Amino acid sequence: MIQKDKRAWAWVPTLYFTQGIPYILIVTVSVTMYKRLDISNADIGLYTSWLYLPWVLKPLWSPFVDLRSTKRTWFLAMQLVIALALLGVGLTLPTNQFFITTLACFWVAAFASATNDIAADGYYMIGLTQKKQSFFVGIRSTFYRLAMVTGSGLIVVLAGFLEEQLGDNTRAWSITMVSASVLMLLLTITNFFVTPKFEASDPNREKPKDFMEVFVSFFKKPQIGLALGFILCYRLGESQLVKMAQPFLLDGSEDGGLGLSTKAIGIIYGTIGVIMLSLGGILGGILISRDGLRKWMLPMVLSLNAPNILYAILAVTQTTNMGAIVATVVLEQFGYGFGFAAFLIYLIYIADGNSKTSHYAIATGFMALGMMLPGMISGYIQEWLGYAGFFIWVVIAALPALLMLRFLKYPDDYGKKSNE
Repeated sequence: MIQKDKRAWAWVPTLYFTQGIPYILIVTVSVTMYKRLDISNADIGLYTSWLYLPWVLKPLWSPFVDLRSTKRTWFLAMQLVIALALLGVGLTLPTNQFFITTLACFWVAAFASATNDIAADGYYMIGLTQKKQSFFVGIRSTFYRLAMVTGSGLIVVLAGFLEEQLGDNTRAWSITMVSASVLMLLLTITNFFVTPKFEASDPNREKPKDFMEVFVSFFKKPQIGLALGFILCYRLGESQLVKMAQPFLLDGSEDGGLGLSTKAIGIIYGTIGVIMLSLGGILGGILISRDGLRKWMLPMVLSLNAPNILYAILAVTQTTNMGAIVATVVLEQFGYGFGFAAFLIYLIYIADGNSKTSHYAIATGFMALGMMLPGMISGYIQEWLGYAGFFIWVVIAALPALLMLRFLKYPDDYGKKSNE
């Protein structure tokens, strides 16, 4: 039997960096791409939000990931499918029906990515002791977000550079998506070599229950209704901001935006934002593992939502001051890294017990639903209220989670290193 925590410093960063790359490409970089290819904000918000659906529905097939083969086999296979799907996006962009064909390829990538998440998260819970799960949650969330910054930063910089060099947005984004496919393939190969075979060597590993019993046992958990409401509302503001933040930065002043270039946006997200994101994520994980979840839940919820106020200020003033724009993105990155650590630990707490792989998938399915539904209407809200009114609404959207927080019950010291 391979010992738990084996080579965790090697596989946790690479596994979660790989998990973040397809997610950011599908739900965020696609927004920038379609904006540069002249798709309307309303269509962008609606159709790219539908891409969240696989993450919402993934609990329906999560028991099969437990029943068939090992989680390591699952995530390696799904990562290969994602690489092929991204290649399909790049190759079909120059066609006349690019919007339909690329959405179809993104759908394939989204289903594979959701399944990859199930397997990777299950592998994380099987391969680490509880104290290491708490400690590595900061590392895990940091590398996940580093992948998101790589996608929304470096990959977008590449697209912007190619736009300038080629003078053809379609060709620029086609080359960019093919390059992303190659990156995904290289990450898949890396994971093949760095992830130990925990399950194959452990005959006592967790076995799933009857298919329906998995779901029934989840919804019988104490306080589950309030917990699911909190999960749905935790990122209510962010779910809308993430869809309209980059269109806001790209649109000209006549449309209420700031008029930045594609390349400038990539540079902003891909420079100091990376450092602040890393600091936020690592600090969040260390503090929870030291003090427990209760002490840091409220500060982390606030840190996730407070930077939205700065976007509202940018939209109201329509400032062109690059320092103010960079500061807003930097604080948003730090706040997200710091605040998301508490959310991940709470999801692990909800999933704790028998069938925790499937239960974690169900919990994250509700998390995805909380991103999908608000995101679908975000473009319509923005067009109705304008950017200033929209970001003010995003600030208000943080209130439900804050109100529910005081009623949540969980062990004060959950996540501390001393917990086993």
